[in-house]
Amino acid sequence: MALCKRGVQCCVTTIIRCSYAFQEVSAVSTYTPMLAYSRISVLPCRHHSSSQDRLGIFQRANARYMKFLQQRFPQLYILYTTFVKGFRLMVHDVKETRRIRMKMLTQNVPLRELPYHEMKTIILFRKDMIKAIPLIIISIPPFAIILVFALMYLFPRQLLIRHLWTPQQQQDFQRLYHEQRCQHRESILNGVAWSIPHVREWTLRSHLLNLISKERAVENNVVQVQSGTHPSVKDIHDVRGVFSGQPLGISAMDTGHMRLLSSHLLLNPWLPGFFLRRRLRAKALDLFYLDQALETLGQGQLTDTEIREACYLRGLDPSSLTTGQCREWLLQWLQLSTQLTESETSLLLHNMVLLSVNYRRP
Repeated sequence: MALCKRGVQCCVTTIIRCSYAFQEVSAVSTYTPMLAYSRISVLPCRHHSSSQDRLGIFQRANARYMKFLQQRFPQLYILYTTFVKGFRLMVHDVKETRRIRMKMLTQNVPLRELPYHEMKTIILFRKDMIKAIPLIIISIPPFAIILVFALMYLFPRQLLIRHLWTPQQQQDFQRLYHEQRCQHRESILNGVAWSIPHVREWTLRSHLLNLISKERAVENNVVQVQSGTHPSVKDIHDVRGVFSGQPLGISAMDTGHMRLLSSHLLLNPWLPGFFLRRRLRAKALDLFYLDQALETLGQGQLTDTEIREACYLRGLDPSSLTTGQCREWLLQWLQLSTQLTESETSLLLHNMVLLSVNYRRP
């Protein structure tokens, strides 16, 4: 863990130092390859008119270059502009994360007490840095940058962070990730069904059976959520006690079920059991704190894009839904999440399946 934190700190420091040189150029004109790889600093000059003339030359040259690139190599132009915009967004996230970290340190503010947008920035940035560390390590040897660019072009989903994806790649990768999540939903539902006999309290067992099965016949053993019925918030709320202890609490789940949840969350499912339990607990608490902060902020303060991102983060595919349907689903999620305690956060991980699998199903 110490090595991981040290690596993240080194990566953040490197990105910040690179960003200073980048901003000196981008503040004057749009980014160009010639300006990016040269060490040109715009400093105060006695001959002000000469400096302005040079800047005008650079701007005109940049405009001609961009026009040439767009006309002759449109695909390369898209990749180029995406990389430039993504790099600027990444630099912004680095600075924003640094500011929030300093605020947490100087004012002794824990993560769970941060406002929604600041908390979301910290969580997503941590995820991006974990993904970016291997690429940065590969680029350390001399002349390895050529290999890095080749790998970035061939494997953008595995190596590039979300800021460096083109709009088409963002849609394609999001759809692919959602399909990977859907592959494990049926197994997770079966795992919940198999845990019913292990629930000691009869009332909880009855509520869980009512949630999972819909007057299922003996011959076909139909499962409610698999048959197309969207459960209500009350149905899920009635079984919250099952997810605080035996058999589906994070501290009580068996390793096989934890591997299924990890696969659904796009985490590595083949780590040792205590690592899986730790990562699932951290993921559940992140969702729990985000929901508390979002409830304080108010759903109406989010843009349509932020609403869709919030739904996707919680297991729903918003691509085939309207913004109104996404807001309706997020409201249902918050109605349940804000009534839970930290000991019941395992329900949030299962709720990513229970509440989304049949929502607005045709």
